[in-house]
Amino acid sequence: MSADWYFMKKKFFGGAKTVGPIAESVFVKKIQKGEIAPETMVSSTTKTHGHWLHLKDIRGSDQLLKKSQSGSK
Repeated sequence: MSADWYFMKKKFFGGAKTVGPIAESVFVKKIQKGEIAPETMVSSTTKTHGHWLHLKDIRGSDQLLKKSQSGSK
């Protein structure tokens, strides 16, 4: 069973809005495309137990972030 994820997206005129839930497969694709950055606040009921964390602080995200950075070069 995959986790459902939420993330904070900055609004054009400041502030942020919550996006989600999205499937883990969609979440991973957004990271790989660079749509979700290391500093983005993310949450999952199963992976982060509902806590909001920076993506870079989640175990295993470093591998996804490396792939997104190498793909953009």
